[in-house]
Amino acid sequence: MSMNVGSPASAGADPEPMMEMNMTPLIDVMLVLIIMMIITIPKANHSVNLNMPVGTPPPPVKEPVVITIDVDFDGTVLWDNVVIPDRSSLEAKLTDVAAQADQPEVHLRPNKLVSYKVVAGVMAAAQRLGVTKIGLVGNEQFQ
Repeated sequence: MSMNVGSPASAGADPEPMMEMNMTPLIDVMLVLIIMMIITIPKANHSVNLNMPVGTPPPPVKEPVVITIDVDFDGTVLWDNVVIPDRSSLEAKLTDVAAQADQPEVHLRPNKLVSYKVVAGVMAAAQRLGVTKIGLVGNEQFQ
């Protein structure tokens, strides 16, 4: 802030009106409004609601059936170490898995060098056909 000091010659004359606006009250009002706005903003909740089971689950009656799908570095798909020649036969096998009442676990094991679009295609086909128990295996090779 600056101070307007008159010259000694004009000491006897009437003081001139101040031409500057006092900004201090405006700044105080703005600070109070900002604090009120900050107080009234709701707290951000970054959580995902999950339906977790209650209690301990019963022990499994039998070992689950596991089907392994390997995707080789060149995009070749292997179903339990048997080469799948084309996309339609893979989808036929996935349809058979999805049709079972107690679906077997499908373990998808991609090679480190394979293109992502091949692995994403296999996962999308499994999801589209209704396979619910699918998981990626061998993730330690990507670290």
